[in-house]
Amino acid sequence: MRRQASTIRTMEDPAKETAREESGPWPFITRRLVQLENGGEELWRSRHHRKGLPLARRPDLKPWPWLWMPGELNWWIGTVFALGSLLFAVGSILWLFMRAQVSESLINAVFFAGSIPFTTAAYLQLFQAANAGREKKGRSTVRFGWKPRDIGWLSCAIQFAGTLLFNVNTFDAMLPNLNWWRQDILIWIPDAVGSILFFISGYLAYAETCHAHWGWKPRSLSWWVTFVNLLGCAAFLVSAVFAFVPEHQPQFNAARWGVVFTLIGAIGFFAGSVLMLPESTYGSEESG
Repeated sequence: MRRQASTIRTMEDPAKETAREESGPWPFITRRLVQLENGGEELWRSRHHRKGLPLARRPDLKPWPWLWMPGELNWWIGTVFALGSLLFAVGSILWLFMRAQVSESLINAVFFAGSIPFTTAAYLQLFQAANAGREKKGRSTVRFGWKPRDIGWLSCAIQFAGTLLFNVNTFDAMLPNLNWWRQDILIWIPDAVGSILFFISGYLAYAETCHAHWGWKPRSLSWWVTFVNLLGCAAFLVSAVFAFVPEHQPQFNAARWGVVFTLIGAIGFFAGSVLMLPESTYGSEESG
């Protein structure tokens, strides 16, 4: 979607300059070409604004700087997300290939342990989105913020809610002696709702980088981050469908398929999390 506007009125941008061009997936603005008062132009993008990303690779950086950047919040977000994804992958592999050697309680504990980094990284990302641009304006820091018209903040808030539900469902999975309907209420419902929220969040983040409801931008590192994350979200959603426990067991092994798709989702999130590290330094999109 593309529209014209005379002034900038949204998203904590300076409100004085003229916007020559605006675009984004309706009803959001994710890309803006600004006409400055001095006659120059400035390109603004939603994801860059909320995460403080460079529009191009910084020439002063040494090779592979993103391997160790503890002073950057983006580095911590990607690293902690990667840790949670890795634990989910480990739990899935243990269930699929080592259930005879490893207790089910230990496998469930690994999944619960993986949900904690997910929630931690999701909150850090929400905190980052809530405070984007506030320091430059001299505003005090907020913990959560409220920006429902900001597609980036909305994506982060929905994802954070989803991670809290994953905390609930992975914790409840460690409870012993649950019959089928208790498993559905305590484990499956939080898993299903959390997976739906993850998918919505992943799609909003993807649309934010496309500046449209759908796009193909293989030259954009940010696009790859959100695209593989979206694939991971889709896999988690399919996993939740298979995780439903009926009163009578189906003829096929639904639980196994659920764990297979959990593993696929974990791999997708791990890949996206790792790509977030170089995104902070190398620039994330093609010019323009």
